[in-house]
Amino acid sequence: MSQVKPANPEKFDVGGQAVMEGVMMRSPRATAVTVRRPDGTMVTKLTPFVPLKEKHPWMGKRFIRGVINMGTMLYYGMNTLQDSTRMLGILDEEPSKFEKWLAKKLGKGVDKIVMGMAIVLAVLLSLGLFMALPAGVESLLKSAGVSPVGYTLIGGLVKILILVGYMFLMGFVPDVRRTFQYHGAEHKSVHCQESGLPLTPENAQTFSRLHPRCGTAFLLIVFLVSITLFLVLNVLLPIGNFFLRFLFHLMMLPIVAGVSYEVLMGLAHSDSKTACTLRTPGMQMQRLTTREPDVSMLECAIVSVNVVLNGFPEGTPKTPEGWGVFHSWQESEPGYTRLDSASETAGEPQA
Repeated sequence: MSQVKPANPEKFDVGGQAVMEGVMMRSPRATAVTVRRPDGTMVTKLTPFVPLKEKHPWMGKRFIRGVINMGTMLYYGMNTLQDSTRMLGILDEEPSKFEKWLAKKLGKGVDKIVMGMAIVLAVLLSLGLFMALPAGVESLLKSAGVSPVGYTLIGGLVKILILVGYMFLMGFVPDVRRTFQYHGAEHKSVHCQESGLPLTPENAQTFSRLHPRCGTAFLLIVFLVSITLFLVLNVLLPIGNFFLRFLFHLMMLPIVAGVSYEVLMGLAHSDSKTACTLRTPGMQMQRLTTREPDVSMLECAIVSVNVVLNGFPEGTPKTPEGWGVFHSWQESEPGYTRLDSASETAGEPQA
């Protein structure tokens, strides 16, 4: 059954994120996370939300929306990772004595403690690798008499090399490599949905695993914008002290994020030769964070797209948590009619 299109479809972007053994898709008013369990079934969590720009119109203004988007994506991203592990049953394992003691002392569940620690470590690692280390390199070069242009360009190059090296090495970790395959499935499915073709694994497989709105491309744009911005600022206001330089970089992050978002959206929605040329580096960077998916991964992505755009089809079996259960991607299509025999078979999903 081909995807049903509304008579006057609203124009908006569908984005997503790869998670452990699944894909999250996000529309302007909902997110849908689909994971494939060890028994082969797909479980989907649909979460509606009201866009922040509707509650606070100023958050939708140009340059501000990029900062807001970065913050919300970090928030939803970490929640999505936690949701996916819960849906797979990973967090249902018996916690260790230390975890129980820690949960008792802090008054929180083990899953929240683990996720909170992961967020803190990730932030510290990011600040250390991408801000503190390059700032230190720039300070050393400035002390050695290198010009502002020279130490700014070298510091920016260090950031990009760290980013590329980190992504390259992560591709050798088996679990991460599978997540990169789901990342490819996300991109292919979004390409297929945007093309207007019926959203099927066969159609999606024909599209590129590279997408102009990808977060990998955004990171590269952030680094390039920061290099350009600091190139000007370092000439006008050279700072030698390492800690002041680090704080200066940190304070400028919202401005860099806001400008980078506008650049990304402008390039992604333009088919001009100039835009295609400028977005090529970011597109090619995605070869490090995506891999060719298999059919089962594409099915997860397609289920997420269908559910986030159309909701659950009538009669979709649910887990006690309210997650939809699918045995095939066709069951997620709008207007899907479930046969009585199929309903009986799917009526006892695993929690």
